[in-house]
Amino acid sequence: MIYNFNDIEAKWQKYWAENQTFKAENNSEKPKFYVLDMFPYPSGAGLHVGHPLGYIASDIYARYKRHQGFNVLHPQGYDSFGLPAEQYAIQTGQHPAITTAENIKTYRRQLDQIGFSFDWSREVRTSDPSYYKWTQWIFIQLFNSWYNTDSNKAEDISTLENIFASEGNSKVNAVCDDNIEPFSAEDWKAFDLKKQQQILLQYRLTYLAETEVNWCPALGTVLANDEIVNGVSERGGHPVIRKKMTQWSMRISAYAERLLQGLEKIDWTDSLKESQRNWIGKSVGASVKFKVQSSKFKVEEPTTSNQQPTTIDVFTTRPDTIFGVSFMTLAPEHELVSKITTPAQKAEVEAYILATAKRSERDRMADVKTISGAFTGAYAEHPFTKQPIPVWIGDYVLAGYGTGAVMSVPCGDQRDYDFAKHFNISIPNIFDGADISQEAYASKDNVVIANSDFLNGLNYKEATKKAIHELEKLGQGKGKTNYRLRDAVFSRQRYWGEPFPVYYVNGMPQMIDAKHLPIRLPEVEKYLPTETGEPPLGNATVWAWDTNKNEVVSNDLIDNKTIHPLELNTMPGWAGSSWYFNRYMDPDNTEAFASKEALNYWKDVDLYIGGSEHATGHLLYSRFWQKFLFDKGLVPVDEYAKKLINQGMILGTSAFVNVLRIEDYSDKVVFASSDLLKSNISNKENFTEFALKISEPIFKMTGSNSKVEQVYLLHTDVSLVNSSDELDIEAFKKWRPEYKNAEFICEEDGTFKVKREVEKMSKSKYNVVNPDQICVDYGADSLRLYEMFLGPLEQYKPWNTAGITGVHGFLKKLWKLYVGENGLLVNDTEPSKESLKTLHKTIKKVLEDIENFSFNTSVSTFMIAVNELTSQKCTSKEILEPLLILLSPYAPHIAEELWNQLGHNESISSAPFPKFDASHLVESSKNYPISFNGKMRFTLELPMDFNAQQIEEAVMANEKTQEQLQGRTPKKVIIVPGKIVNIVG
Repeated sequence: MIYNFNDIEAKWQKYWAENQTFKAENNSEKPKFYVLDMFPYPSGAGLHVGHPLGYIASDIYARYKRHQGFNVLHPQGYDSFGLPAEQYAIQTGQHPAITTAENIKTYRRQLDQIGFSFDWSREVRTSDPSYYKWTQWIFIQLFNSWYNTDSNKAEDISTLENIFASEGNSKVNAVCDDNIEPFSAEDWKAFDLKKQQQILLQYRLTYLAETEVNWCPALGTVLANDEIVNGVSERGGHPVIRKKMTQWSMRISAYAERLLQGLEKIDWTDSLKESQRNWIGKSVGASVKFKVQSSKFKVEEPTTSNQQPTTIDVFTTRPDTIFGVSFMTLAPEHELVSKITTPAQKAEVEAYILATAKRSERDRMADVKTISGAFTGAYAEHPFTKQPIPVWIGDYVLAGYGTGAVMSVPCGDQRDYDFAKHFNISIPNIFDGADISQEAYASKDNVVIANSDFLNGLNYKEATKKAIHELEKLGQGKGKTNYRLRDAVFSRQRYWGEPFPVYYVNGMPQMIDAKHLPIRLPEVEKYLPTETGEPPLGNATVWAWDTNKNEVVSNDLIDNKTIHPLELNTMPGWAGSSWYFNRYMDPDNTEAFASKEALNYWKDVDLYIGGSEHATGHLLYSRFWQKFLFDKGLVPVDEYAKKLINQGMILGTSAFVNVLRIEDYSDKVVFASSDLLKSNISNKENFTEFALKISEPIFKMTGSNSKVEQVYLLHTDVSLVNSSDELDIEAFKKWRPEYKNAEFICEEDGTFKVKREVEKMSKSKYNVVNPDQICVDYGADSLRLYEMFLGPLEQYKPWNTAGITGVHGFLKKLWKLYVGENGLLVNDTEPSKESLKTLHKTIKKVLEDIENFSFNTSVSTFMIAVNELTSQKCTSKEILEPLLILLSPYAPHIAEELWNQLGHNESISSAPFPKFDASHLVESSKNYPISFNGKMRFTLELPMDFNAQQIEEAVMANEKTQEQLQGRTPKKVIIVPGKIVNIVG
């Protein structure tokens, strides 16, 4: 019987599906274990061999925990809203729902083909109305909540309304908008409904506000920072500008400290935790108010008795350096810029603002060399010296970080120093009158303040405390903890996303009652923004809310009395993925996003595997939502994933053809074989010499003295290249018909060689390897084992299809250990000591490897075990049956088939994991080296429990000893039990 892997794998995949082998139960006496993969987006390209890496690892662990007797939840679903499907719809006119469904179908087929033990009965899709109903519901809960810093949690907005009605807002300690006007209980009651709603919006956990956003005109939408790479959109590479828009935002900043503290109790990678800490960016310092002057010499006076003077609020981690402030810098987008800029400076300031709008925040943060700015013409008053301080704008200050303004201390900060030098601004030194290194300034060690009035002679700690005290006395500052983490923009100007359950009355947002959810995505003719610049939902003709009928009706019926316009933006891609792990616990529940029973049973994810690229996006937002749901009593834990592992990346081996640019030959494209170039160039810098050498065949083609001016590389599809790196030229011309008339300079033997390079596996680099063909040629078990064998899970590793043959050969050898030409070889014979030793050292190693996620070394261990058992001619069921269980998580199809042939009717997935017995690894005998006068002559195996006298008797009685002695009597016999025997004389 041969190893027919295609039939075997199809057989068991069908069996698992029909019997729902991996279905988890919500009520089980077994202990629970929840294994989760990060939500995949079903792209049109399908899976390549790099995608399953994390899935295979999680599947091995899920199967292992089932063998250990756990009730394992290992679900899968699709993050199926998103921009790619919408972009395809714009290009083709095909509804995103259709392409998404087709993509999911492909993904499902591919995932099943690889043999994952997913509980498909729990599949969820974020674009399914039955799912996004609950995303909308959570949004409503956020809208109806505020963050009480006294109780340190989210509370219902009604409790805040009660406080306002009884005592006003003067004693409210909340995370809210800045510059909230104080009011009394009487004031609150006197406010009309719209005014009250406007005030409440300043406190709600999701709110409408005008914010600076990353606007991509080509895509017609706002992008998050993590959707921008090198100043352009990650999707499509389109330019991105900064723009002010009214957007829904999430007050994630309320949870900044809890998000930091929560990292201490979860088992996530150190690098990922550090990424989140840096993104949250906790800083301890002071807030300082600088009064704006109406002229260089006079503080601006309020025009009414109730009006406060205009101030520039800054946050600084170094209030001790306040006497070193020589200018202020505002972000170009700061709201005060237009107010304080003088007429003489207006043109320069507006031109600078326009220029900086084209640079992303990420570019501005990364650029430490470019110095640019503009003077507003305005001045601020120093709180202590009362001296005028010029107010500039500069794009190295970000509107969203801190207050969007900094007090610039050039003697301590490099950027401030460079800015001051560039614009010839004074640089007062407050550190003992001498220069101070940036390292000393940053470390704050032994920094003594000078030239600073009442701070003279104080060190950092003393000066900081004193400065804050004096600022508080003036009413112009106080101690404060600040976070870099900004509230998350939650609006997208897209079609293919969750609709907001929001309609507008007199411009104020109103929530649709939860019992009327979901609010389904409407049909539109066009997926682009409207001609007037509204989001794509502005194209919908049936998109108004009837408050009497509680249903969506035609826009023509809007009367702003009982029928009102609905929100035109949709939610961002991270909305549905911020809570999906909870829905898997109870996916069919129509009364709640998950029942209390299911939530209390599963509680949290025990093992989460996914890419590190989500460190500051999905993983931060989802932790925020989980903490909010915990505050509301809706989930039992405030951290949803106990352990998280970031898998590495499988890299592709790209193929490149060399393109030659030739003098006076621009009408032709010329390709040159890679080996030809290697043989003609020894020094890449000596291009002239190289050009002369390579030009000879060009002369023949062109009939002129043309020479090579430039060589550059062009990707080619790896499927057009054989294992010897030879390009199929005719196939290449068919693939790229624009090169059908190109010239190809080949090697002397007529072959054309490509250049190889390892880089990210990507469709755009034409180096993608499709797992479908691998499964056809070698089988899913070979693919699974090979991906694990490539190297440690967390590392990057290159794919080489040729390497899979070794793993496939191992599986064929494994098959032959169990099955011969005439059928099953396994029997009930007693196992040998050697076979027991092989089995139990394998159990020990595989157990350690799985627990440590060292799957690559497990594959090596299996290979060693099969080699040893083959050489031992082992046929014992007592050995070969547990070996199959060990292998089953890695290569489940062949394990199921052989398990079945051994007479088992149940799936191997439920078989108990083999127990390690250390006694089989304890040596019962020792192979002693027998030496004569220090030279080893032979070895002799003796029982380990022999004492020195017994060892000597056995050695002296041995015939080989007598041959060596030839009748002589040794002077002495040196014995070290368990080590050596040396006969002297």
